[in-house]
Amino acid sequence: MDAHLRELLDLVIRWVHVIAGIMWIGNSLLFNWLDRNLVKLAERDARHEGEIWLLHSGGFYQVEKKQLPPGQMPAVLHWFKWQNFTTWASGISLLIVVYYLGGGALLADPSVTQLHPHAQIGIGVGSIVGAWAVYDGLFRSPIAKVEWLASAIGLGLLFGLAYGLTHVMSGRAAFLHVGVIMGTLMTGNVWMVIVPSQRELVAATVEGREQDKRIGMRAKARSIHNNYFTFPLLFIMVSNHFPSTFGARLPWAVLAVILVVGAGVRHFMNIRFTFPGWRLPTAALMVLGFAAVFWLTRRPSQATPSGPPVSGAEARVIVETRCVACHSQHPTDDVWKAPPSGVVLDTLSQMKLLAPRIRERAVVTKTMPLGNKTHMTDDERDKLARWIAAGAPIELAPAHAPSARASSSVNTPSWRALPITTPAMAGVAASARTWSRTPTPPLASTGNGDASPSARVASTLGPAFVPSRAMSV
Repeated sequence: MDAHLRELLDLVIRWVHVIAGIMWIGNSLLFNWLDRNLVKLAERDARHEGEIWLLHSGGFYQVEKKQLPPGQMPAVLHWFKWQNFTTWASGISLLIVVYYLGGGALLADPSVTQLHPHAQIGIGVGSIVGAWAVYDGLFRSPIAKVEWLASAIGLGLLFGLAYGLTHVMSGRAAFLHVGVIMGTLMTGNVWMVIVPSQRELVAATVEGREQDKRIGMRAKARSIHNNYFTFPLLFIMVSNHFPSTFGARLPWAVLAVILVVGAGVRHFMNIRFTFPGWRLPTAALMVLGFAAVFWLTRRPSQATPSGPPVSGAEARVIVETRCVACHSQHPTDDVWKAPPSGVVLDTLSQMKLLAPRIRERAVVTKTMPLGNKTHMTDDERDKLARWIAAGAPIELAPAHAPSARASSSVNTPSWRALPITTPAMAGVAASARTWSRTPTPPLASTGNGDASPSARVASTLGPAFVPSRAMSV
Protein backbone atom coordinates (compact mmCIF):
# COMPACT_ATOMS: atom_id res chain seq x y z
CA MET A 1 0.00 0.00 0.00
CA ASP A 2 1.18 3.50 -0.80
CA ALA A 3 2.80 5.02 2.30
CA HIS A 4 0.97 8.34 1.98
CA LEU A 5 -2.39 6.59 1.63
CA ARG A 6 -1.62 4.39 4.63
CA GLU A 7 -0.78 7.41 6.75
CA LEU A 8 -4.03 9.18 5.84
CA LEU A 9 -6.02 6.01 6.54
CA ASP A 10 -4.28 5.75 9.90
CA LEU A 11 -5.29 9.34 10.73
CA VAL A 12 -8.95 9.05 9.64
CA ILE A 13 -9.56 5.64 11.19
CA ARG A 14 -7.87 6.68 14.45
CA TRP A 15 -10.09 9.77 14.57
CA VAL A 16 -13.23 7.67 14.12
CA HIS A 17 -11.96 5.16 16.68
CA VAL A 18 -11.47 7.81 19.37
CA ILE A 19 -14.88 9.44 18.76
CA ALA A 20 -16.76 6.11 18.75
CA GLY A 21 -14.82 4.90 21.80
CA ILE A 22 -15.76 7.99 23.78
CA MET A 23 -19.42 7.45 22.92
CA TRP A 24 -19.39 3.72 23.71
CA ILE A 25 -17.41 3.83 26.96
CA GLY A 26 -19.30 6.94 28.02
CA ASN A 27 -22.60 5.08 27.59
CA SER A 28 -21.26 2.11 29.55
CA LEU A 29 -20.14 4.27 32.47
CA LEU A 30 -23.39 6.27 32.46
CA PHE A 31 -25.74 3.27 32.54
CA ASN A 32 -23.71 1.53 35.24
CA TRP A 33 -23.89 4.73 37.26
CA LEU A 34 -27.65 4.91 36.71
CA ASP A 35 -28.18 1.34 37.92
CA ARG A 36 -26.38 2.13 41.16
CA ASN A 37 -28.29 5.33 41.83
CA LEU A 38 -31.86 4.37 40.97
CA VAL A 39 -34.36 4.97 43.76
CA LYS A 40 -37.11 2.37 44.05
CA LEU A 41 -40.45 3.92 44.96
CA ALA A 42 -42.74 1.90 47.23
CA GLU A 43 -45.93 3.16 45.63
CA ARG A 44 -45.04 1.80 42.19
CA ASP A 45 -46.01 -1.67 40.93
CA ALA A 46 -43.83 -4.75 40.94
CA ARG A 47 -42.46 -4.02 37.46
CA HIS A 48 -40.88 -0.79 38.70
CA GLU A 49 -37.14 -1.10 39.47
CA GLY A 50 -36.29 2.52 40.21
CA GLU A 51 -36.09 6.04 38.90
CA ILE A 52 -33.75 9.00 39.02
CA TRP A 53 -33.92 12.71 38.25
CA LEU A 54 -31.07 14.37 36.35
CA LEU A 55 -30.17 17.95 35.54
CA HIS A 56 -28.29 18.59 32.31
CA SER A 57 -28.16 21.15 29.50
CA GLY A 58 -30.70 23.48 31.03
CA GLY A 59 -33.43 20.94 31.79
CA PHE A 60 -34.60 18.13 34.06
CA TYR A 61 -34.64 14.48 33.02
CA GLN A 62 -36.74 11.78 34.68
CA VAL A 63 -35.38 8.30 34.02
CA GLU A 64 -37.21 5.14 35.12
CA LYS A 65 -36.10 1.54 34.81
CA LYS A 66 -38.87 -1.09 34.68
CA GLN A 67 -40.11 -4.24 33.02
CA LEU A 68 -42.86 -3.59 30.47
CA PRO A 69 -46.23 -5.32 30.67
CA PRO A 70 -46.91 -7.76 27.81
CA GLY A 71 -48.05 -5.98 24.66
CA GLN A 72 -47.09 -2.47 25.77
CA MET A 73 -44.14 -1.77 23.50
CA PRO A 74 -43.40 1.97 23.07
CA ALA A 75 -43.58 3.40 19.56
CA VAL A 76 -39.94 4.52 19.63
CA LEU A 77 -37.18 2.54 21.35
CA HIS A 78 -33.52 3.60 21.33
CA TRP A 79 -30.81 0.92 21.21
CA PHE A 80 -27.18 1.40 22.21
CA LYS A 81 -25.12 -0.89 20.00
CA TRP A 82 -23.60 0.89 17.00
CA GLN A 83 -21.13 2.87 19.10
CA ASN A 84 -19.61 -0.44 20.14
CA PHE A 85 -19.51 -1.83 16.61
CA THR A 86 -17.91 1.33 15.22
CA THR A 87 -15.26 1.34 17.96
CA TRP A 88 -14.38 -2.31 17.39
CA ALA A 89 -14.44 -2.13 13.57
CA SER A 90 -12.22 0.96 13.52
CA GLY A 91 -9.86 -0.67 16.04
CA ILE A 92 -9.50 -3.79 13.90
CA SER A 93 -8.95 -1.56 10.86
CA LEU A 94 -6.17 0.29 12.70
CA LEU A 95 -4.52 -3.00 13.63
CA ILE A 96 -4.49 -4.02 9.98
CA VAL A 97 -3.36 -0.67 8.56
CA VAL A 98 -0.69 0.12 11.15
CA TYR A 99 0.64 -3.32 12.08
CA TYR A 100 -0.26 -5.76 9.31
CA LEU A 101 0.14 -3.57 6.20
CA GLY A 102 3.29 -1.80 7.38
CA GLY A 103 5.67 -4.54 6.33
CA GLY A 104 5.80 -5.84 9.89
CA ALA A 105 7.80 -2.78 11.01
CA LEU A 106 5.90 -2.47 14.29
CA LEU A 107 5.49 -6.22 14.81
CA ALA A 108 9.13 -7.22 14.62
CA ASP A 109 11.73 -7.03 17.35
CA PRO A 110 14.88 -9.09 16.64
CA SER A 111 15.81 -8.97 20.32
CA VAL A 112 12.61 -10.87 21.13
CA THR A 113 12.12 -13.28 18.22
CA GLN A 114 13.16 -13.96 14.65
CA LEU A 115 9.65 -15.00 13.58
CA HIS A 116 8.56 -13.86 10.13
CA PRO A 117 5.90 -11.09 10.20
CA HIS A 118 3.43 -13.46 8.50
CA ALA A 119 3.78 -15.88 11.40
CA GLN A 120 3.33 -13.03 13.88
CA ILE A 121 0.16 -11.92 12.09
CA GLY A 122 -1.16 -15.48 12.23
CA ILE A 123 -0.46 -15.66 15.97
CA GLY A 124 -2.15 -12.30 16.51
CA VAL A 125 -5.31 -13.19 14.59
CA GLY A 126 -5.47 -16.64 16.18
CA SER A 127 -5.16 -15.10 19.66
CA ILE A 128 -8.03 -12.69 19.00
CA VAL A 129 -10.40 -15.39 17.70
CA GLY A 130 -9.33 -18.01 20.23
CA ALA A 131 -9.64 -15.66 23.19
CA TRP A 132 -13.34 -15.07 22.51
CA ALA A 133 -14.04 -18.80 22.18
CA VAL A 134 -12.33 -19.59 25.49
CA TYR A 135 -13.85 -16.63 27.35
CA ASP A 136 -17.40 -17.24 26.16
CA GLY A 137 -17.11 -20.96 26.90
CA LEU A 138 -15.84 -20.25 30.40
CA PHE A 139 -18.72 -17.96 31.31
CA ARG A 140 -21.33 -20.29 29.84
CA SER A 141 -19.95 -23.24 31.80
CA PRO A 142 -20.93 -24.31 35.34
CA ILE A 143 -17.77 -22.61 36.61
CA ALA A 144 -19.44 -19.24 35.93
CA LYS A 145 -21.80 -19.93 38.85
CA VAL A 146 -18.80 -19.36 41.14
CA GLU A 147 -18.21 -15.79 40.05
CA TRP A 148 -14.88 -15.19 41.79
CA LEU A 149 -13.41 -18.43 40.44
CA ALA A 150 -14.46 -17.76 36.86
CA SER A 151 -13.11 -14.21 37.11
CA ALA A 152 -9.78 -15.44 38.51
CA ILE A 153 -9.43 -18.02 35.73
CA GLY A 154 -10.26 -15.42 33.08
CA LEU A 155 -7.73 -12.95 34.49
CA GLY A 156 -5.05 -15.65 34.65
CA LEU A 157 -5.67 -16.57 31.01
CA LEU A 158 -5.35 -12.90 30.06
CA PHE A 159 -2.03 -12.72 31.93
CA GLY A 160 -0.89 -15.79 29.99
CA LEU A 161 -1.80 -14.16 26.70
CA ALA A 162 0.15 -11.04 27.64
CA TYR A 163 3.19 -13.15 28.56
CA GLY A 164 3.05 -15.21 25.39
CA LEU A 165 2.52 -12.31 23.00
CA THR A 166 5.44 -10.31 24.45
CA HIS A 167 7.67 -13.26 23.56
CA VAL A 168 6.62 -13.56 19.90
CA MET A 169 6.39 -9.90 18.83
CA SER A 170 7.52 -6.45 19.91
CA GLY A 171 6.26 -5.14 23.25
CA ARG A 172 4.30 -2.39 21.53
CA ALA A 173 2.56 -4.85 19.20
CA ALA A 174 1.86 -7.25 22.08
CA PHE A 175 0.22 -4.49 24.13
CA LEU A 176 -1.97 -3.53 21.17
CA HIS A 177 -3.01 -7.14 20.54
CA VAL A 178 -4.03 -7.57 24.18
CA GLY A 179 -6.09 -4.39 23.81
CA VAL A 180 -7.73 -5.71 20.63
CA ILE A 181 -8.45 -9.00 22.40
CA MET A 182 -10.17 -7.17 25.27
CA GLY A 183 -12.11 -5.02 22.80
CA THR A 184 -13.17 -8.15 20.94
CA LEU A 185 -14.39 -9.78 24.18
CA MET A 186 -16.42 -6.65 24.91
CA THR A 187 -17.85 -6.58 21.39
CA GLY A 188 -18.66 -10.28 21.56
CA ASN A 189 -20.52 -9.63 24.80
CA VAL A 190 -22.56 -6.93 23.11
CA TRP A 191 -23.46 -8.77 19.89
CA MET A 192 -23.51 -12.38 21.07
CA VAL A 193 -25.12 -11.98 24.50
CA ILE A 194 -26.48 -8.52 25.31
CA VAL A 195 -28.22 -7.66 22.01
CA PRO A 196 -29.80 -11.15 21.63
CA SER A 197 -31.10 -10.87 25.19
CA GLN A 198 -32.56 -7.46 24.44
CA ARG A 199 -34.20 -8.80 21.28
CA GLU A 200 -35.81 -11.57 23.29
CA LEU A 201 -37.17 -9.03 25.81
CA VAL A 202 -38.62 -6.96 22.95
CA ALA A 203 -40.11 -10.03 21.25
CA ALA A 204 -41.75 -11.18 24.50
CA THR A 205 -43.28 -7.77 25.04
CA VAL A 206 -44.57 -7.48 21.46
CA GLU A 207 -46.00 -11.02 21.51
CA GLY A 208 -47.75 -10.47 24.84
CA ARG A 209 -45.53 -12.85 26.83
CA GLU A 210 -44.06 -12.25 30.26
CA GLN A 211 -40.42 -11.20 30.17
CA ASP A 212 -37.90 -13.71 31.51
CA LYS A 213 -35.77 -11.84 34.05
CA ARG A 214 -33.00 -14.43 33.70
CA ILE A 215 -32.37 -13.18 30.17
CA GLY A 216 -31.95 -9.64 31.43
CA MET A 217 -29.64 -10.78 34.24
CA ARG A 218 -27.43 -12.68 31.77
CA ALA A 219 -27.10 -9.57 29.63
CA LYS A 220 -26.39 -7.44 32.69
CA ALA A 221 -23.60 -9.78 33.83
CA ARG A 222 -21.75 -9.39 30.51
CA SER A 223 -22.34 -5.63 30.64
CA ILE A 224 -20.59 -5.60 34.02
CA HIS A 225 -17.66 -7.49 32.48
CA ASN A 226 -17.37 -4.78 29.85
CA ASN A 227 -17.47 -2.17 32.59
CA TYR A 228 -14.42 -3.72 34.28
CA PHE A 229 -12.53 -3.93 30.98
CA THR A 230 -12.80 -0.20 30.25
CA PHE A 231 -9.99 1.25 32.41
CA PRO A 232 -7.27 -1.26 31.42
CA LEU A 233 -8.32 -0.94 27.76
CA LEU A 234 -8.01 2.85 27.88
CA PHE A 235 -4.48 2.48 29.26
CA ILE A 236 -3.50 0.18 26.39
CA MET A 237 -4.91 2.69 23.87
CA VAL A 238 -2.42 5.35 25.04
CA SER A 239 0.49 3.08 26.00
CA ASN A 240 2.15 3.27 22.57
CA HIS A 241 3.10 6.86 23.43
CA PHE A 242 5.09 5.67 26.47
CA PRO A 243 7.90 3.27 25.47
CA SER A 244 8.99 2.79 29.08
CA THR A 245 5.95 0.53 29.49
CA PHE A 246 6.11 -1.74 26.45
CA GLY A 247 9.90 -1.44 26.38
CA ALA A 248 10.34 -2.55 30.00
CA ARG A 249 12.37 -5.61 30.99
CA LEU A 250 9.12 -7.46 31.78
CA PRO A 251 6.46 -5.78 29.64
CA TRP A 252 3.92 -8.54 30.35
CA ALA A 253 4.26 -7.84 34.09
CA VAL A 254 3.61 -4.12 33.50
CA LEU A 255 0.46 -5.04 31.61
CA ALA A 256 -0.62 -7.45 34.35
CA VAL A 257 -0.29 -4.72 36.99
CA ILE A 258 -2.33 -2.31 34.88
CA LEU A 259 -5.05 -4.93 34.35
CA VAL A 260 -5.37 -5.55 38.09
CA VAL A 261 -5.18 -1.89 39.14
CA GLY A 262 -7.51 -0.66 36.39
CA ALA A 263 -10.16 -3.29 37.12
CA GLY A 264 -9.70 -2.81 40.87
CA VAL A 265 -10.24 0.95 40.70
CA ARG A 266 -13.29 0.38 38.51
CA HIS A 267 -14.62 -2.06 41.13
CA PHE A 268 -14.33 0.41 43.99
CA MET A 269 -15.98 3.08 41.88
CA ASN A 270 -18.85 0.68 41.22
CA ILE A 271 -19.45 -0.11 44.90
CA ARG A 272 -18.82 3.36 46.28
CA PHE A 273 -22.56 3.98 46.73
CA THR A 274 -22.86 1.03 49.13
CA PHE A 275 -19.33 1.12 50.59
CA PRO A 276 -18.65 4.50 52.23
CA GLY A 277 -15.01 3.67 52.93
CA TRP A 278 -14.09 3.10 49.29
CA ARG A 279 -11.66 6.00 49.00
CA LEU A 280 -8.88 4.58 51.19
CA PRO A 281 -8.55 1.18 49.49
CA THR A 282 -8.83 2.84 46.08
CA ALA A 283 -6.00 5.24 46.91
CA ALA A 284 -3.91 2.41 48.37
CA LEU A 285 -4.40 0.30 45.25
CA MET A 286 -3.41 3.19 43.00
CA VAL A 287 -0.26 3.93 45.04
CA LEU A 288 0.76 0.27 45.05
CA GLY A 289 0.10 0.03 41.32
CA PHE A 290 2.15 3.14 40.61
CA ALA A 291 5.01 1.83 42.74
CA ALA A 292 4.93 -1.53 40.96
CA VAL A 293 4.91 0.06 37.49
CA PHE A 294 7.70 2.45 38.53
CA TRP A 295 9.84 -0.46 39.70
CA LEU A 296 9.12 -2.55 36.61
CA THR A 297 9.84 0.28 34.15
CA ARG A 298 12.81 1.80 35.98
CA ARG A 299 16.16 1.11 34.41
CA PRO A 300 19.18 0.34 36.58
CA SER A 301 21.25 3.41 37.33
CA GLN A 302 23.86 3.70 34.66
CA ALA A 303 27.37 4.74 35.55
CA THR A 304 28.96 7.51 33.54
CA PRO A 305 29.98 5.89 30.25
CA SER A 306 33.68 5.13 30.15
CA GLY A 307 35.91 5.26 27.13
CA PRO A 308 37.48 7.81 24.83
CA PRO A 309 35.46 10.92 24.02
CA VAL A 310 33.16 10.69 21.02
CA SER A 311 33.11 13.64 18.66
CA GLY A 312 30.05 15.14 17.09
CA ALA A 313 31.25 13.81 13.74
CA GLU A 314 31.27 10.22 14.94
CA ALA A 315 27.89 10.54 16.68
CA ARG A 316 26.55 12.08 13.49
CA VAL A 317 27.70 9.08 11.42
CA ILE A 318 25.88 6.68 13.77
CA VAL A 319 22.64 8.64 13.65
CA GLU A 320 22.97 9.14 9.90
CA THR A 321 23.40 5.41 9.35
CA ARG A 322 20.90 4.06 11.87
CA CYS A 323 18.24 6.73 12.42
CA VAL A 324 17.95 9.23 9.57
CA ALA A 325 16.28 6.78 7.19
CA CYS A 326 13.12 7.55 9.20
CA HIS A 327 13.93 10.65 11.25
CA SER A 328 14.53 13.08 8.42
CA GLN A 329 12.60 15.78 6.63
CA HIS A 330 12.80 13.46 3.64
CA PRO A 331 12.78 9.85 4.95
CA THR A 332 14.08 7.08 2.70
CA ASP A 333 12.59 4.22 4.75
CA ASP A 334 10.23 1.87 2.93
CA VAL A 335 7.49 2.32 5.57
CA TRP A 336 7.85 5.74 7.17
CA LYS A 337 7.45 8.53 4.64
CA ALA A 338 7.20 11.24 7.30
CA PRO A 339 9.41 11.53 10.39
CA PRO A 340 7.79 9.54 13.24
CA SER A 341 6.46 11.84 16.00
CA GLY A 342 7.91 14.75 14.04
CA VAL A 343 11.43 13.91 15.27
CA VAL A 344 14.02 15.10 12.73
CA LEU A 345 17.73 14.37 13.15
CA ASP A 346 19.17 15.82 9.96
CA THR A 347 21.79 18.01 11.66
CA LEU A 348 24.08 17.95 14.67
CA SER A 349 22.18 20.90 16.11
CA GLN A 350 18.94 18.91 16.01
CA MET A 351 20.73 15.94 17.57
CA LYS A 352 22.02 18.09 20.42
CA LEU A 353 18.56 19.54 21.05
CA LEU A 354 17.06 16.05 21.21
CA ALA A 355 19.99 14.42 23.02
CA PRO A 356 17.93 13.50 26.15
CA ARG A 357 15.33 11.81 23.96
CA ILE A 358 18.01 10.00 21.95
CA ARG A 359 19.53 8.73 25.18
CA GLU A 360 16.19 7.51 26.55
CA ARG A 361 15.10 5.71 23.38
CA ALA A 362 18.39 4.49 21.88
CA VAL A 363 20.55 3.98 24.98
CA VAL A 364 18.31 3.36 28.00
CA THR A 365 15.15 1.61 26.75
CA LYS A 366 16.68 0.55 23.41
CA THR A 367 13.27 0.92 21.76
CA MET A 368 14.82 2.81 18.86
CA PRO A 369 15.51 2.11 16.08
CA LEU A 370 12.04 0.58 15.98
CA GLY A 371 12.48 -3.18 16.17
CA ASN A 372 16.18 -2.38 15.64
CA LYS A 373 15.39 -2.38 11.95
CA THR A 374 18.74 -0.78 11.04
CA HIS A 375 20.72 -3.07 13.38
CA MET A 376 22.23 -0.51 15.73
CA THR A 377 24.95 -2.25 17.73
CA ASP A 378 25.60 -2.06 21.48
CA ASP A 379 28.92 -0.41 20.71
CA GLU A 380 27.13 2.34 18.77
CA ARG A 381 24.66 2.84 21.61
CA ASP A 382 27.60 3.13 24.00
CA LYS A 383 29.24 5.75 21.79
CA LEU A 384 26.02 7.78 21.69
CA ALA A 385 25.86 7.53 25.48
CA ARG A 386 29.43 8.87 25.80
CA TRP A 387 28.72 11.67 23.35
CA ILE A 388 25.60 12.72 25.26
CA ALA A 389 27.34 12.38 28.66
CA ALA A 390 30.00 14.79 27.42
CA GLY A 391 27.34 17.41 26.72
CA ALA A 392 26.59 16.39 23.14
CA PRO A 393 29.34 18.54 21.60
CA ILE A 394 28.71 19.48 18.00
CA GLU A 395 32.16 20.83 17.21
CA LEU A 396 34.87 18.64 15.76
CA ALA A 397 37.30 17.02 18.16
CA PRO A 398 40.42 16.50 15.99
CA ALA A 399 42.39 14.74 18.71
CA HIS A 400 39.70 12.09 18.95
CA ALA A 401 38.66 11.71 15.35
CA PRO A 402 36.67 8.54 14.60
CA SER A 403 38.73 5.67 13.29
CA ALA A 404 35.82 3.50 12.19
CA ARG A 405 32.40 4.02 10.77
CA ALA A 406 28.99 2.60 11.64
CA SER A 407 28.56 0.55 8.49
CA SER A 408 30.54 -1.00 5.71
CA SER A 409 29.45 1.77 3.35
CA VAL A 410 31.44 4.27 5.43
CA ASN A 411 34.80 2.61 6.02
CA THR A 412 37.35 5.43 6.08
CA PRO A 413 37.75 8.39 8.42
CA SER A 414 36.53 11.65 6.98
CA TRP A 415 39.34 14.02 5.96
CA ARG A 416 37.34 16.78 7.63
CA ALA A 417 37.99 15.21 11.04
CA LEU A 418 41.79 15.19 10.59
CA PRO A 419 44.06 17.93 11.97
CA ILE A 420 45.53 20.36 9.43
CA THR A 421 49.27 19.95 8.92
CA THR A 422 51.72 21.46 6.53
CA PRO A 423 53.18 18.75 4.31
CA ALA A 424 56.79 18.80 3.28
CA MET A 425 57.22 19.75 -0.39
CA ALA A 426 60.59 19.18 -1.99
CA GLY A 427 62.27 22.28 -3.31
CA VAL A 428 59.77 24.71 -1.82
CA ALA A 429 60.65 26.82 1.16
CA ALA A 430 58.24 26.61 4.13
CA SER A 431 57.79 30.39 4.02
CA ALA A 432 56.44 30.13 0.44
CA ARG A 433 53.55 27.92 1.44
CA THR A 434 50.28 29.45 2.61
CA TRP A 435 46.89 27.99 3.60
CA SER A 436 43.43 29.39 2.99
CA ARG A 437 39.78 28.46 3.63
CA THR A 438 38.02 27.28 0.49
CA PRO A 439 34.33 26.43 -0.12
CA THR A 440 33.08 22.92 0.58
CA PRO A 441 33.71 20.65 -2.44
CA PRO A 442 30.86 18.76 -4.14
CA LEU A 443 29.43 15.85 -2.11
CA ALA A 444 30.78 12.40 -2.78
CA SER A 445 28.34 10.11 -4.52
CA THR A 446 27.39 6.57 -3.55
CA GLY A 447 26.87 5.67 -7.17
CA ASN A 448 23.08 5.92 -7.16
CA GLY A 449 22.82 9.69 -7.26
CA ASP A 450 22.67 10.18 -3.46
CA ALA A 451 25.40 11.64 -1.32
CA SER A 452 27.15 9.09 0.87
CA PRO A 453 26.55 9.23 4.65
CA SER A 454 30.05 10.61 5.26
CA ALA A 455 29.53 13.30 2.62
CA ARG A 456 26.20 14.32 4.15
CA VAL A 457 27.88 14.45 7.53
CA ALA A 458 30.59 16.65 6.05
CA SER A 459 28.06 19.03 4.56
CA THR A 460 26.32 19.26 7.93
CA LEU A 461 29.56 20.21 9.71
CA GLY A 462 30.21 23.13 7.39
CA PRO A 463 33.33 24.28 5.51
CA ALA A 464 36.73 23.03 6.63
CA PHE A 465 40.30 24.06 6.06
CA VAL A 466 41.79 22.52 2.96
CA PRO A 467 45.23 23.22 1.53
CA SER A 468 46.01 25.42 -1.42
CA ARG A 469 49.50 26.39 -2.51
CA ALA A 470 50.89 29.77 -3.52
CA MET A 471 54.46 29.03 -4.51
CA SER A 472 57.28 31.35 -5.50
CA VAL A 473 59.95 29.73 -7.65
